[in-house]
Amino acid sequence: MRIISVNVNGIQAAAQRGLLSWLQAQNADVICLQDTRASAVELDDPAFQLDGYFLYACDSENPAEGGVAIYSRLQPKAIIMGLGFEAADRYGRYLQADFDKLSIASLLMPSGMDGESGLEQKFRFMDDLGHYLDKQRRKRREYIYCSSLYVAHQKLDVRNWRDCQQQPGFLPQERSWLNDIFGSLGYVDALREVNREADLYSWWPDTEQGELLNLGWRFDYQILTSGLRRFVRNARLPHQPRFSGHAPLIVDYDWTLGV
Repeated sequence: MRIISVNVNGIQAAAQRGLLSWLQAQNADVICLQDTRASAVELDDPAFQLDGYFLYACDSENPAEGGVAIYSRLQPKAIIMGLGFEAADRYGRYLQADFDKLSIASLLMPSGMDGESGLEQKFRFMDDLGHYLDKQRRKRREYIYCSSLYVAHQKLDVRNWRDCQQQPGFLPQERSWLNDIFGSLGYVDALREVNREADLYSWWPDTEQGELLNLGWRFDYQILTSGLRRFVRNARLPHQPRFSGHAPLIVDYDWTLGV
């Protein structure tokens, strides 16, 4: 089973850069997109369809931000939208596809990079999401959360980590939250399960220097319930081609998707 996750920073712009033709060629079973900035009606357009895939979308009240989508080769048993709290549901930040014994979700966290109020919204979202994940891990099924979190977890996840410790995305409170997710809650970081190398980044500042000097951050994850740990086969973050400010995360699992 191959799952691709990518924050597209607007699906129209990403499609113009060749996203959909690239995805069509990747032989993925499920594709999770974050920050589509498009309504479900807009995504009904044939221009956004992939041959052989079902497309599901959850949109935001504000078309300029948020929105997530899932492409699946196999028609899910059920589709669930929202997490039950306003910061997620109002901006279309969560969509889940249920299969036999496995659920796969597309999740978008507020970036917190747009001032103090934005950072406070992000912290509230983190608290609510942490409570949600605590409940979900007790259920008798496995979960994969394809997540664009705008939080880098460890020092090796940020190029210049010493200079970034007081910046949103690498604040102590944010890193502590991820420590709890991957620690006391028992979730698994799919990429780090199979690759401990540095310089594995998924986002770069939109500046010439950011690209030139590879000033990257790892903001994007596939977060797994513990029962999936042994099924991760490989994971990669290809830097090219890129269709937005984020790199795609591609993970292969020794798992056969079924309904």
